[in-house]
Formats: sequence, structure tokens, C-alpha cells
Amino acid sequence: MKTKILTALALVGFAATAHADPVDGIWKTGTGDDGGYLHVSIAPCGSAICGTIDNAFQASGNEEPNYAHDGKQMIWDMVPEGSGNYSGGKIWDPEADKTYKSKMSLKGNTLTVKGCVAGGLVCKGQDWTRVQ
Repeated sequence: MKTKILTALALVGFAATAHADPVDGIWKTGTGDDGGYLHVSIAPCGSAICGTIDNAFQASGNEEPNYAHDGKQMIWDMVPEGSGNYSGGKIWDPEADKTYKSKMSLKGNTLTVKGCVAGGLVCKGQDWTRVQ
């Protein structure tokens, strides 16, 4: 019986790994106005993709102690469209404290993340690099 339970748990774990979205992981954002950057964990949240701020770093590369936004959600409601493209989500810019419509595209270990205004006609983006 113990063997059957362990086998079932292993299969469930394998199935979850096999179905992981390619964008899942930890990403280093582009630099902000002060040269600092963030690490953002991207993972499924329900049927969508979300991203949460893990750590903040100063321009020197040193971790920012007591960063006020650690653990806050930065990306939500992002829906995979296929071919490495995601849309329909929102992104929060902690520097400006503003939320924008967002879309993302994944190519290898580079994730281009865009925040858009004016109905999606004007977008500004950053390239993020996979950390893990």
C-alpha cells in the first residue's frame, strides 16, 4: 500500500512538472531609474499567470534591506496565447505606483514585459532575464 501511495505522489509531481508553463521561474527585471532591479517569481495562479516581487537589489547588486514591496503581486491575470506570448494581464510599476494593461513574450531566457496605455496602443517595455 505504501508503495502505491508513493508511486501516485510521484506521478502527480511529474505531471505538475511536465505541465509547468515555460515562463514559470524567477526573473530579474530591467533596471529602474536609480539603477536598482527586482527579482520577480512568476507562477500559475488559477488559470492565469502571476508574478510576485521576491527581492529588490540596489544598482551595486546588493540586496535592498527591508524593501517595502517584497511579497507584493506585480503581475496578474496574464493568459498564455501560445508561441511564448501572454496577454490580458495587468502589471504594477512600484516606482510610479501605477497599474497598466500588460503583455509579455518569451524567447529563450528573455521575457519582454510591456505595460500599455491608451487601449494598448502605447506600450513601454523591459527585457527581463531568467534567474532560475
